[in-house]
Amino acid sequence: MKPAIQGVQFGCTEYSGNGATVPGVARNREHYIAKVVFEDTAGEKIGTLSVKCPSISAMESAAGAIVADADLAVAVGGDPVRDEANDTWSCQLKCHDANSDIYYVTFTRTKVRISGYEDDSVLSTVETWADSVAALA
Repeated sequence: MKPAIQGVQFGCTEYSGNGATVPGVARNREHYIAKVVFEDTAGEKIGTLSVKCPSISAMESAAGAIVADADLAVAVGGDPVRDEANDTWSCQLKCHDANSDIYYVTFTRTKVRISGYEDDSVLSTVETWADSVAALA
């Protein structure tokens, strides 16, 4: 489930910002949302719970705690079941193109969005990369 961004470079270059060297591609922001449903004895959904977390490990831990929380299950009135098929996430990369353009590439479970670019070659570069990633096809 983790967005595969290691090794993503898009031809980006380091730059200086506020007196420090900034990587050409860096995570700008991210969040991960786990879904848990509560089912009655007939398997019907009677409740849902979502938890938004800052990392994948935090999401997994929080979801596990929710599923294991007997008091919460009694309060809702059903058995908690992890609904991984409906988990969502978003990870935004801040990118610095060799032409000094700063733009963003945002990955979600269903989309890759490019924003803030001025030079159309940036769009072409990211689209070419995305076309080469089987998981995005």
